[in-house]
Amino acid sequence: MNTKVKSIIADPSLAAEGHLKIDWADAHMPVLNRIKAQFEKEKPFQGLKVAISLHLEAKTAYLAKVVQAGGAEVAITGSNPLSTQDDVCAALVEDGITVFAKYNPDPKEYKELMIKTLETEPDLLIDDGGDLVSILHSERRDLLKKVRGGAEETTTGILRLKAMDKEGQLQFPMVAVNDAFCKYLFDNRYGTGQSVWDGINRTTNLVVAGKTVVVVGYGWCGKGVAKRAQGLGANVVVTEVDAIKAVEAYMDGFQVMPMRDAARIGDFFVTVTGNRDVIRGEHYEVMKDGAILSNAGHFDIEVNKPELDALSVSKRTVRRNIEEYKLKDGRKFYLLAEGRLVNLAAGDGHPAEIMDMTFALQAMSLKHVNEQYKQIGNRVVNVPYELDEQVARFKLESLGIAIDQLSQEQIQYLDSWAEH
Repeated sequence: MNTKVKSIIADPSLAAEGHLKIDWADAHMPVLNRIKAQFEKEKPFQGLKVAISLHLEAKTAYLAKVVQAGGAEVAITGSNPLSTQDDVCAALVEDGITVFAKYNPDPKEYKELMIKTLETEPDLLIDDGGDLVSILHSERRDLLKKVRGGAEETTTGILRLKAMDKEGQLQFPMVAVNDAFCKYLFDNRYGTGQSVWDGINRTTNLVVAGKTVVVVGYGWCGKGVAKRAQGLGANVVVTEVDAIKAVEAYMDGFQVMPMRDAARIGDFFVTVTGNRDVIRGEHYEVMKDGAILSNAGHFDIEVNKPELDALSVSKRTVRRNIEEYKLKDGRKFYLLAEGRLVNLAAGDGHPAEIMDMTFALQAMSLKHVNEQYKQIGNRVVNVPYELDEQVARFKLESLGIAIDQLSQEQIQYLDSWAEH
């Protein structure tokens, strides 16, 4: 650790509880454990600095320790004000990692903590939502030259990065971890599906069975949220702007309709689009009294809060992470976790076994970009298929599952174009 840089955290005395959380994650992340052992031998990041911006809880903390085990000097910050866990931050500081993060800082301090992380002058990045990359390219271009590359966690971040790439603005390579099979098939679908309902259920303490759940967006995250809602006994409605995804939702057994119609019948709303204002004033006008609004996209802009404020005569906190908005006509709506990621701001995020694969991809992608950054160039690239498949094989091995292999004759048959 660079002793010249002092961490900024809320309470160092919370470290003991944070260590317990990290130990629990460690015990349920066998793929990452295997990579950690490999990193301890090979030291792929020896002499390098790595900056990380992710939801700062126990599973992320363990990823930071794995990167540290590879020889890196690690600095980490949160990627959402309400998902940072102060006890985990304290534990990481004791473990020699520089931390710039607190639970629920004001917007100004939140950004300052990100900038502090970048001021450690990293060689490599792990980003969430493209925030570190954005700051580097817009406000702290003085720190760009040293960065070799990095890896991006989310759909939202990759959209931003690809826009930069298209405009020729990206100044170093970024690996699109979110687009890897072992990320979106499992993390986005099963991880988001379970953790969103964990967050909603623990926060509201209300029954889901028999209610109408409106899932806004049917990407991989939306698929998971809809399927888990169905499993809880809900009547599920999907809204979409993509015709192909809408047909898929219909074929999966869900009702599909425009948001204006869905707004009239929904009891629970979950937004998972990565876009802004997907629930807005025209929808509030027709919603039922008691509607519960939540978001599982990266930014708190999917549920339009300014328009909800404008329509309300009063607002109060009725339970932790639940704000009640009372409208002029007496209807009440309930917004969970300030419209931020409900699974992390009001829960513990994805299960450790799911993040085991995602964070294994992050660690291996960081190693890959460090080794290949000159050849890759300043662009967004996918995780190499062999790394993706290796994570899946490690996962199967940890579960004690064996699979078949093609014979040489079968390989030759599949590779042949001649008449069979």
